[in-house]
Amino acid sequence: MNKNILDGEVQKFINFNLHVDIPTISLKKSPFTLVSSKELAEQIDSKKRCELKLPRWFNSKGIYYPPKIAIEQASSEITAKYKADLIQGEELIDLTGGIGVDSLFFARIAKSVTHCEINQELSEIAEYNSKILGLSILFIHSNGLEYLLKSNKIFSTIYIDPSRRINSKKVFMLKDCEPDIISNLQLLKDHSSRILIKTAPLLDIQSSIKELKQVHSIHVISIKNECKELLIIIDKEEKTDDPLITCALLGDDEKTYSFKLSEEKEFQIHKYSEPLEYIYEPDAALLKAGCFKLITRDFNCDKIHQHTHLYTSNQLMNLFPGRKFILKKAWEYGTFIKENQIKKANIICRNFGLSPEEIKKNLKINDGGNEYLLFCTGAKNERLVLNCARIV
Repeated sequence: MNKNILDGEVQKFINFNLHVDIPTISLKKSPFTLVSSKELAEQIDSKKRCELKLPRWFNSKGIYYPPKIAIEQASSEITAKYKADLIQGEELIDLTGGIGVDSLFFARIAKSVTHCEINQELSEIAEYNSKILGLSILFIHSNGLEYLLKSNKIFSTIYIDPSRRINSKKVFMLKDCEPDIISNLQLLKDHSSRILIKTAPLLDIQSSIKELKQVHSIHVISIKNECKELLIIIDKEEKTDDPLITCALLGDDEKTYSFKLSEEKEFQIHKYSEPLEYIYEPDAALLKAGCFKLITRDFNCDKIHQHTHLYTSNQLMNLFPGRKFILKKAWEYGTFIKENQIKKANIICRNFGLSPEEIKKNLKINDGGNEYLLFCTGAKNERLVLNCARIV
């Protein structure tokens, strides 16, 4: 951590050059003796990345920005705020603190927050920025699990954010993440009443329930129809083999929808529908959570096909957790190919056998515009094309 970056003139330079290309900054000679061009470029690049993801950081004077990879791996403010509402009690330890985004929001609720981070530079940056942002946190430069092993303290909540062990490998199981939560689960339970685990959205939910056993609840977080995080809660006092799954759609129009996997498994759909006046596409959080059938019960709509995760109704369901469309015209795929006059549209494929890229290439349709074309399989196993307008 080069504290010369915090000099007033250096900070003015960073703010003045926020809209300059990063390579241009890197290649020019630095106007400052104690701050290199590379450091200036890194600060500018990282600050720009915080504008939407971490607006408190971006809008606060004197923030020291970490490398861009640390920002990419950090929680956003909107997800950190959501997580803070899930903690329990007054004393929390963050075992994988990183740049401290989650810890800062935990500190707004808990009386005592301990931040552990094995990377010394990130630990120093997080500690410095916490003072700028006016929050009191205890910072420990240490492996969080090793710190816990040596401690006799019992925390109300332990928070841990394991990452994949091999950067080039897609990880679907907790046992493939670092720190290894499965091997250290008893240690975590011995030192806390509640364990809050953040994982990447690729992680398989049902496998995680089997690995951890007695999971209290799971939260699937999405922002603008993109699944961002899975949050798994383990409580000593509240144990279940059938955890409540909450899908949280965060953003301007926040919605939550909760269900149990046993309900989804037991619920039966006896009839599928042809496309009606309105078409619905569930949010990515519901699709990730595996909620495909209960939607029809709870939002008074029909499913188009068993394996086509599109829904329909003759009356608009404003509270539906996902994108809503009004159907303008429907074709069978063969007829659409012969009659199509649409040359620009947003393509969505559900249970169709072709990707949007393949359809755009095959049918010479450009991406974008106000038209939506939904390619799907219908109730009679026919391939359909639905021309829709998005309802905002």
